[in-house]
Amino acid sequence: MHACTPTSISRADFPPDFRWGCATSAYQIEGAVAQGGRGESIWDRFTRIPGRVRDGSNGDIACDHYHLWAQDLDLAAALGLNAYRFSIAWPRVLPGGRGAANQAGLDFYSRLVDGMLARGLEPWATLYHWDLPQTLQEDGGWAARGCVAAFEEYTDLITRTLGDRVRHWITHNEPWCTGMHGHHDGTHAPGVKDWGTALRVCHHVLLSHGCAVRVIRANVPGACAGITLSLHPISAASERSVDVAAAVRHDGLRNRWFLGPLYARGYPEDVWRRVAHDAPPVLPGDLETIATRTDFLGINYYFPEVVAHAAGAGPLDARVVMAAEVKRTAIGWQVSPAALVRLLTRVAADYHPQDIVVTENGATYDDVPDASGTIEDIERQDFIVRHVEALRQAIAQGVPVRGYFVWSLMDNFEWAEGYTRRFGLVHVDFHTQRRRMKRSGHWYRSFLKPQAPPDRVPPPDSEPS
Repeated sequence: MHACTPTSISRADFPPDFRWGCATSAYQIEGAVAQGGRGESIWDRFTRIPGRVRDGSNGDIACDHYHLWAQDLDLAAALGLNAYRFSIAWPRVLPGGRGAANQAGLDFYSRLVDGMLARGLEPWATLYHWDLPQTLQEDGGWAARGCVAAFEEYTDLITRTLGDRVRHWITHNEPWCTGMHGHHDGTHAPGVKDWGTALRVCHHVLLSHGCAVRVIRANVPGACAGITLSLHPISAASERSVDVAAAVRHDGLRNRWFLGPLYARGYPEDVWRRVAHDAPPVLPGDLETIATRTDFLGINYYFPEVVAHAAGAGPLDARVVMAAEVKRTAIGWQVSPAALVRLLTRVAADYHPQDIVVTENGATYDDVPDASGTIEDIERQDFIVRHVEALRQAIAQGVPVRGYFVWSLMDNFEWAEGYTRRFGLVHVDFHTQRRRMKRSGHWYRSFLKPQAPPDRVPPPDSEPS
C-alpha cells in the first residue's frame, strides 16, 4: 500500500496566513432537536420515513454538541486549528422559517462563536447545510421562489446577530446535493424525485446565494463571503467518442451548471439545450444576482468520477462507472490526490476565483478501537497527508488556495448513511458520547503544532461532564 510519511510535508511549506481547520454541520452533530425552541427541519421529518436512512437512525442526539460544544471546541483547539467551519441550523433560530426569531437559538450560536474566538479559532459560518425548516418545505421549499426571500430574511437575522464577530460566511453547502439528491434521486431530504423540480431548486438556491451575499456585505463590515460547491474532476471511461461526449455532458451538470452562473457565464449552453423542456424559469436580473461578486470559492473534494455513455441512464444518458484497480475508501470513493490538483488548476484557469478554500476533504474507514481504546486509522492519516501534499503542488502551480478544512472534526450522523460511516479525526462513541482522538488526529496536530512539547502531543480523551 502506498503511504506518505508525516515528515514529507511541513506546515512551513504553506503561507503563514493559511487557514487550517476542520468542518462540521449543525444537524450532523448538534442533537437536541426538540430543545431550546428549535423547530422541525426537513431532515427530522425525512429520517422518520422507514428505509430512508441506512441504519434507521436520525440526528435527534447525534454528538450532543448542543450540550458538549465546549468540549468539542477544546478538541479543535488542541488539534492546533486556526479556523473552524460550522453551520447554523435555520430551524433553531427561526422555527417557522420566517417571522419570529428564537432567542435561545441565537444565544446558542453566540456562545459558540465566543467559544471559538476564546480558543483562537476563526469562525467560518455556513448559513445552509441542508436543514431547511419543515414549515418552509410545506410551502414548496426550495422549489418555490418564495424560499429565496425567506433565506434573505434568515441571512439578515444571523449576520446582524453574529456579524460583529464572524467575518467569513459561506452561503450554501453543495447546491448539487440540495437539488439533485434532495429532489432528483430522492436520497436526501425532502426525498422528492422529479428532474424539473431538481433543476428549479438548483436555480433558486443559486439565486438565494447572490441575494444573501448582498445582505452579508450590508450587515458585516469587511465580510468575506462565498459559497461551497461539491466539485469532481470528470474523465471518460474510454476514448470512444460516445464516452467522451457523455463525460462532457456530465461535467456540464455536475460542475459547470453551478460554476457558470456564479462566474457570470450563465448556464452552460450544451446542457441547457438538452434540458430545455425542464429548464428552470430564469427571470430578468436572476443571472446578474447569482453572479454577485464573492471573495472566495469553497470546494468540497472527495473523489473523481469516471463517466460512460449509457442510453436511458438519466436525462444526460451518462453513467458514473467504477474505475478498476484503484484505491478506495470504505464507502467506495476513489482516492486520488492527483485529481484534486487537476480540479484546482482547472477551476483557477477557467473561472479565476479570487481565492479558493478547500472547505471539505476527508475519508471514511471502518474505525475500530483496539483493546487499549486506540484508533489506528492509518489509511485516513495517509489520505490527509497525500491531499495536503496535493494542495502544496497546486499552490506551486499558482492556484490561490488559502485554506483547508478536514471533514470532519468528529464522527457524526452522515445523512442517508446514518452512523455507519465515520469521517472524524475524533472517534465518538454514540452510546456514551466519549470522544477519542484517532491516529489521524494526532498526525494533524503534530503537523499543525510541530514545536509542541512531546508530552502534550496527544490531547487527552474527552468524556462528557
